[in-house]
Amino acid sequence: MWKNKKGMTRFVVLSCLAYLAYYSYICESNERSNTTSRSIISASTDRSLTIDLGNGNCEWQPPLYDVPEEIDFYKTAIVGFPSGDKRMIFVQMEALTNWAAKDEWDFEFLGMSNNPFIKANYPHHEGIWGWEDAADQVVMMIRNIRRSMVEYHDILWDIGYAKTWDQANMFLDNLYIERPPMEDFLAWRDLRVLDEVHWYGWFIDYWMEGGLLRDIFTHKITTPEHWNMLMMPTVYPKSSITYEKIVGDQVVIPSYDPHCIDDVSGGCEPVAVISAEKLSDYTEGPAETRKIAQVLMNNEKMAKWVIAEEAWYCVWEELIVNRKGLRTIYDRPGFVEADYNFSAEMLEGMLHELDRLIAKYSSDEWNTKETANRVVELLTWHRGLIQTELDEVNSGTRVLTDNDILGPKERIKRKVKKLEDEIFEKTGDKDQAKADARHLAHRHSQEKKDYTEYFEALNEALHKRRREKNEKDSLERGEILRRHLSKRLK
Repeated sequence: MWKNKKGMTRFVVLSCLAYLAYYSYICESNERSNTTSRSIISASTDRSLTIDLGNGNCEWQPPLYDVPEEIDFYKTAIVGFPSGDKRMIFVQMEALTNWAAKDEWDFEFLGMSNNPFIKANYPHHEGIWGWEDAADQVVMMIRNIRRSMVEYHDILWDIGYAKTWDQANMFLDNLYIERPPMEDFLAWRDLRVLDEVHWYGWFIDYWMEGGLLRDIFTHKITTPEHWNMLMMPTVYPKSSITYEKIVGDQVVIPSYDPHCIDDVSGGCEPVAVISAEKLSDYTEGPAETRKIAQVLMNNEKMAKWVIAEEAWYCVWEELIVNRKGLRTIYDRPGFVEADYNFSAEMLEGMLHELDRLIAKYSSDEWNTKETANRVVELLTWHRGLIQTELDEVNSGTRVLTDNDILGPKERIKRKVKKLEDEIFEKTGDKDQAKADARHLAHRHSQEKKDYTEYFEALNEALHKRRREKNEKDSLERGEILRRHLSKRLK
């Protein structure tokens, strides 16, 4: 196939380019202890390893980013609803083995490589199956649904919502003369978050059931045709592809995502369920690192690269306590997770989805599986936290604002109350103010302009921009690695 050694070398250089830059460009190596930061590029040149010092001691070093193609790994896909927590898991795998992970988008835009760990959001619309048939097993990360909604909102806002709201007409190529008022935007945003609550549960079902095709909103088993439409939310608006419209009364034969049939040698059902929240806990964290290490010990092809068991605690300590390694979501400057409050309506929607999942995976059909029991354990814990927050909202100890994530019912309720207060201030008649406020709110809703077309266009434009950004970032990371490896070959 190769005409000369030079051509072969060039191919290896290009095929290796994905991952040194994945970190050197956006995730600078960080000692996080006021000591001199390590340079990932320099560390890769030196081929430094996490050092097993014996007697349970170790010293963290960056992983190897130029992964030789000839090594036969047993590869792991780390999947989870979009958030920064998957990074906490794959940096553990990197430290335990010294081999680097790679993002699904880098596989898509930079090409295939031999990285043994794959970070993925698929089948969520923020993800893509870019790694072809590279994976052999799956590990699923589960994060608190409430925190996932906050971070997902932040991701979207950072990528485009806040900025494009001020420049909406320019962003949409001046296709719309009039943009909706902020009130409409916030209402649309709330509905998007409600949809994501369904995506959250659907995501867990997809992997736990090995890629079984289900509808996102009814959770009914669906057809491949309907599934393919659901996977293109910017092409097919939600209202046009409901289960009732597309599937209706037809008899549905259960079917699976072809990727799970053909492209993961061990199947899509996860071999372990990991909590990044527990991983960062000083009491429960070491046990979570042990779970991750044991996953890598499942197959000899990967087990031989894992650091000695007596050093597993040290690896956790180096990354979590001593804060070495790559930056994670918890290292963001000024990072605070509870930036937004949720109304009772939104919290009840989350609880409803958690109740569905807990009931399903604690049933007789599932409760003999260790992974299902872990799902129930984590979701039950999360449910308790959300119930506490709901109690605070209902009691008034947690005060909501119009900019919080309220949902349609709470937003209308607040609008009516605001109108009522304004009318009462003018008339002094409380009963009349209530009646007039309800009447005005109803009239406003009937006269309200329909901005559906605008928001569909905004959603499509944002989706396009996110994909372009992913591609641009991947190519820039690849170019950094290409230059680095070229210098090494000279």
